Amino acid sequence: MLDIAYIRENSEKVKQGIKNKNINPDIVDLVLASDTKRRELIGKIETIRAERNILNEQLKSERTPELISQSGELKEKLQTLEPQLRSVEEEYYSLMLQVPGIPLNEVPVGRDSEGNVTIRTWSEIKKFDFTPKTHLELGEALDLIDIERGSKVAGFRGYYLKNEAVMLQFALMQYTLQKFISKGYTPVTPPVILKKRAFVNTGHFPWGEKETYRFTSEEGEEESYLAGTAEVPLVSMYQDEIFNEKDLPIRMIGFSPCYRKEAGSYGKDTKGIYRVHEFVKTEQVVICKNDVEESKKMHEEMMALTEEIAQDLKLPYRVLKMCTGDMGEPQAKKYDLEAWMPGRNDYGELASDSIMLDFQSRRANIRYKDAGNEIKFVHMLNNTASNSPRWLVAILENYQQADGSVKIPDVLVPLMGKAEIRRV
Repeated sequence: MLDIAYIRENSEKVKQGIKNKNINPDIVDLVLASDTKRRELIGKIETIRAERNILNEQLKSERTPELISQSGELKEKLQTLEPQLRSVEEEYYSLMLQVPGIPLNEVPVGRDSEGNVTIRTWSEIKKFDFTPKTHLELGEALDLIDIERGSKVAGFRGYYLKNEAVMLQFALMQYTLQKFISKGYTPVTPPVILKKRAFVNTGHFPWGEKETYRFTSEEGEEESYLAGTAEVPLVSMYQDEIFNEKDLPIRMIGFSPCYRKEAGSYGKDTKGIYRVHEFVKTEQVVICKNDVEESKKMHEEMMALTEEIAQDLKLPYRVLKMCTGDMGEPQAKKYDLEAWMPGRNDYGELASDSIMLDFQSRRANIRYKDAGNEIKFVHMLNNTASNSPRWLVAILENYQQADGSVKIPDVLVPLMGKAEIRRV
């Protein structure tokens, strides 16, 4: 959520930022109109309450019919205006939730992925002296992945991981967790069945509600939803709390199952396990002080750590600076890490590294007391550390051998207990 004072003072800049994200900027005018009504009603109500307080003091010493009548009139006015204010405030809050974050100045302007900028690549793309298989072909041949039975049991995008694929998944997660713990990140396994507010806090709602699985609730029960990333519960972990500046930054590495409808990606990546409804993932979340340069520093650190994992696994990759039209609504700046995937003959996304500034913390009401005793909203960032199955796709396809076997990346061999996957 943006600061309403910032919107008032920079309405044209906010409109342009929203337009650059391919979102209708008219929401700004609607917010400002609602804000004007809200402030006018607040002013009227405060004036009446002040008059009534003075009058009530007078009534303590003299209860004349005239004063009693005036008090009654003021009470009636409040009874008329206060419901109006509640209605306007509900409208105002709903509109504010529809205002996206504004990109930082260095973010390239573009309508879609064509506007993304490659800022670096790592390692040469492997040249095979045989025709490489897709991860699905490898998975079926090596008895690692069962799509047919997964679809039979779970429906579209359902899958089973089997045999060494299961161990590879756990080895990847364990290796990632150990790496981040050694870097000072606190490991957290958060809940993933969450109240609606958690999704509002992160900005997944209202925009991503159609992508989220919702539980049917009994009458009178609060609705709950399944999280598509550990970002949601980790951001909300400290909602309504106040830190001291000395306690920042807070670095967390979350491990959780994730659930997504993928409703907006119908027809995309329908073969294999690149895009699925459920998976496991490790996710970085950082909470730091309200300073743009500090956020940029954390942003680079988080991407460097994810790159370190990819380099340890010797996966060729590129890092993209995402353009305005290919960012999420809450994000101020975003990098994507994409690994080369021979089965796609293209790069595929493995990680998204985002600066949120105070967009999420205003919604979640997470603040800190600075050295001058001033209360400020924290800045928040998030980035994928590793996820299954996309990292498995990259590993299987890049490590395949001419005889149909798949080597295990050296750093994962101790956790796997074997150096290759093959079937006799």
